[in-house]
Amino acid sequence: MRRNGALALGFHALFMAFMLAPLLVVALVAFTPEGYLSLPVHGPSLRWFRTILDYPDFIASFWISIELGLSSATLASLCILPAALAIARYAFPGRGALVAFVMSPLMIPAVVLGVGLLRFLTIFQIEGTFIGIMLCHAVVIGPYVLRMLLAAVGGVDRNIERAALSLGASNFAAFRRVTLPMLMSGLVGGWILAFIASFDELTVTIFVSSPQVTPLPVRLFSHIAETTDPLVASVSAVIMAISTLLLLLLDRLYGIDRLFSGGAA
Repeated sequence: MRRNGALALGFHALFMAFMLAPLLVVALVAFTPEGYLSLPVHGPSLRWFRTILDYPDFIASFWISIELGLSSATLASLCILPAALAIARYAFPGRGALVAFVMSPLMIPAVVLGVGLLRFLTIFQIEGTFIGIMLCHAVVIGPYVLRMLLAAVGGVDRNIERAALSLGASNFAAFRRVTLPMLMSGLVGGWILAFIASFDELTVTIFVSSPQVTPLPVRLFSHIAETTDPLVASVSAVIMAISTLLLLLLDRLYGIDRLFSGGAA
């Protein structure tokens, strides 16, 4: 195996620093004692973290985003799983069109997609509702689940399924006890990517949300439009800390390398 040279390592280090620098700046600004955006040059302060408790709207929006992420990622996974199995294993008319349809949210501009989804929800009179936003998020995050599941299905040895069927297992039993466990790493990986994409989705959500159902990204965007205090930085720092802790816990319990490899568990 060839090792990376000093030039390649230096380039990778600069690239990682470039990618992580904005996150580090946001985290530092969150600890400023000042009433405006600035680095904590006069010493760190938890002032703006305590201020979060004075804004119940942010806390409510955080839980709305959590519920949206959980429900939309689960819905997308349940809908995409049979489609991924059919696409990866069978050649049928319209197969390419089905893949293009599921992947289309990545190709269509988010503003155009948001306007179209708003019109669709208006026809069924569910615009601005939790169910309506959940359906829109499931459409937007579907491509992430599909890509992970296609990789997982491609790594499944079908001879194991045939062995289960030859031993008397029904098709459903073979799928539940043999196929699904082998797809679990790809399914979990796709679900996590979908959850993150749903939690961070802003552009489409602006069109389909309402004052009654306002996810956290929309709440943060509205707050930035009104003021420039470091409250947004403190909320962002809390989100980054929670995400990092969850990833570390997931790595300890399951393994990040196995999760995103797309292979069998």
